[in-house]
Amino acid sequence: MTPITIIIADDHRLFRDGLRTLLDKQKNVRVVAETTDGAETISAVVELKPDIVLMDISMSELNGIEAARRIASQGAATRIIMLSMHSDRRFITESLKAGAVGYLLKDCAFDEVLLAVKAVNEGAIYLSSRISESVIKDYIAMAKSVPGSAFSVLSAREREVLQLLAEGKSTKETAAKLHVSVKTVETHRKQIMDKLDIHSVAALTRYAIREGLTPLE
Repeated sequence: MTPITIIIADDHRLFRDGLRTLLDKQKNVRVVAETTDGAETISAVVELKPDIVLMDISMSELNGIEAARRIASQGAATRIIMLSMHSDRRFITESLKAGAVGYLLKDCAFDEVLLAVKAVNEGAIYLSSRISESVIKDYIAMAKSVPGSAFSVLSAREREVLQLLAEGKSTKETAAKLHVSVKTVETHRKQIMDKLDIHSVAALTRYAIREGLTPLE
């Protein structure tokens, strides 16, 4: 039987190590890589073409939801299971809209991780047993994003700029990272502030943390 190939994407080494140790004991799965941010995960998926990515939402540089969106847009066969501390409806809904087919809470039992891996590998959608029935019904009904959510208010590029700025990158560093001009980043920052009616970097940072765009605490 061909093993299920998995990438673990999480910026906490202790969590990755623990999960890999447990997965490596399973005969029918094989961890092919570990990644620490969204961009690295996308590259690994392109190179290794794993069956499944177990991915945290809150990662530096590029968060898990944006990474899932990009992986899905490339038509990759890889199926994504989100691992998150967030049980809030908006994170679940946006993850699924981005292309994830599974959502687990990080404090779930390892047995549930295995159940999710098996289910999504067979083509099913798996949501943590602790996610409320109302959330599941919302997804099935294709509920709209929570009004005011960063994922409904801001464009993908604006969210990317916001995350980098919130993580302390300067305008110049952000421009270099995104391969755009400083002026373009400044324009995006102004648009972000106008859309959110937030007019300081400190307040933007707090907003980005609250919306799960950055793992900073």
